Amino acid sequence: MTEALIRAALHARSHSYAPYSGFLVGAALLTNDHTIIEGCNIENASYGACNCAERTAFFKAVSEGYTDFEMIAIAGGPETDDKHHVSEFAYPCGICRQVMREFCDPDSFRVIIARSVEDYEVYTLAELLPHSFGPDNLI
Repeated sequence: MTEALIRAALHARSHSYAPYSGFLVGAALLTNDHTIIEGCNIENASYGACNCAERTAFFKAVSEGYTDFEMIAIAGGPETDDKHHVSEFAYPCGICRQVMREFCDPDSFRVIIARSVEDYEVYTLAELLPHSFGPDNLI
């Protein structure tokens, strides 16, 4: 499943709209029923209106009725002539990590950071967002 998810993130990256930064990011979110939801980053001339690939995938998934997730793959980096070539690892920003925390168990949700299907790193959300605050803190 990891390879399929990375391929989906790379595919989603090809849809990125990043005319200002030139930094293309794709994300592929795996639901508990094994549906893959893709998202890409979308920039805007008003920078505050930009949206990251990870949040695009989560918001798209939730708007389609999904709220249980297993893992996400993220592939991103500077634009090159080959949109499938990723030269670096792109880690999720703090806002994206917090959105993940809203819906995912930090100890079991996995975050795959990929340059290719052969070159990737895997973390738990707890590793990327230690001492986090989430919905369970409000109960």
